[in-house]
Amino acid sequence: MRFSAFKTLSGVFAAFLLLLPAIAAAQLPRENAIQTDLLAETLSPAPGQSFTIAIRMLPDEGWHGYWLNPGEAGIPNSFEWELPDGVTVGELRYPVPERLVISGIMNYIYHGEYAMLAEVMLDEGIAPGTALPLRAQGQWLACTNEICVPEDGAIGIDLQVGSGEITDAAQFDGYRAHLPRPLGSEAVFEVVGDTLRLAIPFPQAADISAPYFFAETDRVLDYSAAQRISRNGDMLIIEVSAESDAETVDRIEGLIKIGEHDGLMLAAVPGGVPAAGELVSPDSQTDGRMSADIGTVLFALGGAILGGVLLNILPCVFPILSLKALSLAKAGGEERAVRRDALAYTAGVIIVCLGLGAALLALRAGGAAAGWAFQLQEPRMIMFLLLLVTAIALNLAGLFEVPSFTGGGRFADKDGATGSFFTGALAAFVATPCTGPFMAAALGAALVVPTIVGMAIFAGLGFGLALPFLILAYVPGLRSKLPKPGPWMIRFRHLMAVPMFLTALALGWILGRQTGVNGMTLGIAAALGIALMLWWAGNRQVAGKRAWLPMIPAMLVTLGALAMVPQSAPAEASAYEGGALNAESFSEDRLAALRAEGRSVFVYFTADWCITCKANEAGALNRAAVAEHFEAQNIAVLVGDWTNGDPVIGRFIESHGRSGVPLYLYYGADGGPEILPQILTVGLLTELAG
Repeated sequence: MRFSAFKTLSGVFAAFLLLLPAIAAAQLPRENAIQTDLLAETLSPAPGQSFTIAIRMLPDEGWHGYWLNPGEAGIPNSFEWELPDGVTVGELRYPVPERLVISGIMNYIYHGEYAMLAEVMLDEGIAPGTALPLRAQGQWLACTNEICVPEDGAIGIDLQVGSGEITDAAQFDGYRAHLPRPLGSEAVFEVVGDTLRLAIPFPQAADISAPYFFAETDRVLDYSAAQRISRNGDMLIIEVSAESDAETVDRIEGLIKIGEHDGLMLAAVPGGVPAAGELVSPDSQTDGRMSADIGTVLFALGGAILGGVLLNILPCVFPILSLKALSLAKAGGEERAVRRDALAYTAGVIIVCLGLGAALLALRAGGAAAGWAFQLQEPRMIMFLLLLVTAIALNLAGLFEVPSFTGGGRFADKDGATGSFFTGALAAFVATPCTGPFMAAALGAALVVPTIVGMAIFAGLGFGLALPFLILAYVPGLRSKLPKPGPWMIRFRHLMAVPMFLTALALGWILGRQTGVNGMTLGIAAALGIALMLWWAGNRQVAGKRAWLPMIPAMLVTLGALAMVPQSAPAEASAYEGGALNAESFSEDRLAALRAEGRSVFVYFTADWCITCKANEAGALNRAAVAEHFEAQNIAVLVGDWTNGDPVIGRFIESHGRSGVPLYLYYGADGGPEILPQILTVGLLTELAG
């Protein structure tokens, strides 16, 4: 605590030193380093309604402004309003900030253009045509990494009472997209020794990237201390050095950052905080990784090896491993060649597992919530695998020949060892998305033990995947039981093309789920193009000609498909459409059309990170009794997904006096919206339109 107090005093002193050049130059005329102006979403606000204004801040290159809690050294903004009668302005809402550490002092800042939003309310008695001059006098701090200058200025805008038509939707939607959303659930905190611990409700399945807790309540935590953030079920657990007021306050407010320009505002009250779980924060990867005794290491390593062995029988692995089965059958009795090939195969498997493990640990050290098989979340990688697996399937079907795959020449020559290495690499790359028995605990341990131990666990997984072939290579008695080479191998090879084609079909489906119909269509077209080029290559091989010429257009098709594949997934709201209630995606136009038909409409707004939303969906909305009642009463259902902060949905929610989800609205056949409670029951829903 004493050290934290000393750091706070050091921050104040540092800020004073940074201000000295500004004080010395105070008498010199200068322009502000942060330009400000006042904007309004509508130039003709309607009486009795609210509208949004924005204070836009434009820092010069190299300068920055501050969040509402500036951290250890800044000064918060202040604005004094001059307003006409009948006009009130709400609190300013700040976008999600950034962090800047200068000489060990933590600052919560903004680089580049940003805007603070506020709601303005007009009395109903203001007559249309009335002039509305909005004015404010502001003070703020502008800083570089070397100097800070206190600035001030007047801002204003002239409006006229009118229809309330939105005139600047696009710009304000952009500003809203950077605002944090209310969490909607209460967090809890406790102080244990010198550590402040918070538990924030956050669904385990929801994505999170580079999380960080920005405290709005001052003097409750050490701003520059590392934050250890972990996930325990549906809770984010934050552990950080406590400050002097942490034990005396009865409420801590702040913002949890969950992604780039994405965060949730929350309030925490005293209560019991669960134990820490799987680490997700960048700071915790360096100083919070679990120490591992020899028992933990051996248990995790054994689980990884056993899990790798069992991967060989899973459907997502068998098609690739069939290539190796062909090679073993062709090996005959050449002992040295068999062992060389098995070692090359093992090397390919282990190197890929180590590479994927290193990439995964690096991503998590950077704060990303990456998991095993993270590479298959990238549409370009799925497209590449789709084309590669299609080519392998066509090769197995006999459309064309590739010596490194088909074993042309002696098994132990350079082509055979090289082919085995790349077969092992391919097997590991495609096999790792499968999680078999014993793997979950082993891979979970690999993410929290020291890095060198984690890498050993990933290597153990690769070793287990390759172990059956190593045993066959080094135990001649087992290998002697394999069928001898003969005509059956051609039929077996053609048969193995079937699971490979099924694998390609599955990859096409995944591509469609990631990128929609356009992406899947592009994948099918590219696969057909590759098939055509390989058919051409096969015909040239039959004619005794070189097959390299068709490879040029095949490469162009591949590169073109990788460049053109869509990177954005279909709208997340589609995940909520249909279902038990036969819900449609929300839009104001669709809502207006349903009401014009005279139908009753139930509208709900949800988000993947909203615990209350998920509880209501599981406990009430998805129940059969509710679906039967809605169908009997002809109640239409619209759902809006606010997971990514859709500004159109945000504006609609605000128009109903709410700032976040869940929001449940019921429009009767002949009436306006009824705002339902945030906690739904089956009984409440089955009484609608009754």
